[in-house]
Amino acid sequence: MQKQLLLVAGLVAGSVQAQEVITIGVAGPLSGEIAHLGKAMENGVAMAIDDLNARATKINGRKVVFKMQSEDDAADPKQGTAVAQKLVDAHVAAVVGHSNSGTTVPASRIYNQAGIPQITPSATTPGYTKQGFPGAFRVVANDNMLGSMLGRYAADNLKARNIAVIDDRTAYGQGIADEFIKTAQARSGKKIVDRQFTNARATDFTSILTAIKGKKPDLIFFGGMDSVAGGLLRQMKTLGMDIKFMGGDGVCSDSLPGLAGNGMRDGEVFCADAGGIDAAHQKIVDDFITRFKSRYHSDIQTYAPYAYDAVMVIAAAMQKAGSSDPAKYLPALKQTKYEGLTGLIQFDPSGDTLKAAMTVSTYRNGQKVKLDVLR
Repeated sequence: MQKQLLLVAGLVAGSVQAQEVITIGVAGPLSGEIAHLGKAMENGVAMAIDDLNARATKINGRKVVFKMQSEDDAADPKQGTAVAQKLVDAHVAAVVGHSNSGTTVPASRIYNQAGIPQITPSATTPGYTKQGFPGAFRVVANDNMLGSMLGRYAADNLKARNIAVIDDRTAYGQGIADEFIKTAQARSGKKIVDRQFTNARATDFTSILTAIKGKKPDLIFFGGMDSVAGGLLRQMKTLGMDIKFMGGDGVCSDSLPGLAGNGMRDGEVFCADAGGIDAAHQKIVDDFITRFKSRYHSDIQTYAPYAYDAVMVIAAAMQKAGSSDPAKYLPALKQTKYEGLTGLIQFDPSGDTLKAAMTVSTYRNGQKVKLDVLR
């Protein structure tokens, strides 16, 4: 009897050892001011990996096991490159990340040298895919698309005529602000009355807001993240600035009302996510959100579904190629046509998503409310 048990145990151990383990790297800010965004992205990846394993996913007819290796880049470019090298040294099969543009671009050079495909679910700087790296992809709109659509929306839908612009001087903040200005100025009768600058860790905005107040704008556009936007909104309230406020996807989080405190007025803050869920996919996303909140007891922070889809796209490419070897599945990844949570995912030759969408939202009673999906 004992020998039989040992034999069974040996057979089980042998089957486990024979099973291929595929490691997906995920990199984003798990500490610092925007850790809530990085954690939600990590959780989206974890859900995808669990779902793939629950389905007993096979590649080339053999069952595989997916696992996640998560690293904290703290939204810092230097730490981002260190994290990228760590993932390369761990021989991950792919990377989902990084979260913000400032870390994604320098990290992408390391992944490119190692031949490891990378899909960012949230970094929007056009410079990321303009480098021409064959393994660089994104599943959301880039800053050119996002800034342009926001400029159009501010001018045409919000009827803003005199606009002040602030950016945090990051690759993301400056890029989206530049594109916003370009489009807003092109609309007849629209004027940029002031442009001010801050940084991603600033907490005091009194001087720049006082300067803007004197120009009497009817809208302030901010290129940056929600952690800074919250402080701006609080200090605008203190200065009696009853002005519409707009930002891009970095601002458009479920955490913004809490960060803004009593500085947020209902229906006067507008933002946009670099992605859009049409009616056909809304039920699927709603189900995902319910599962996510039940598991993590936190909000999805916009990009968790895109992180989930990034993993699924990678797995689908591996299945199509019959291999988890990056060199072998990369051609299939380039030809992706995957129906995900967030819609149909396809890439153009540079790695940007085709038919990119933008979701415009406002906030009422401390909740983000969807207004429109633009393409």
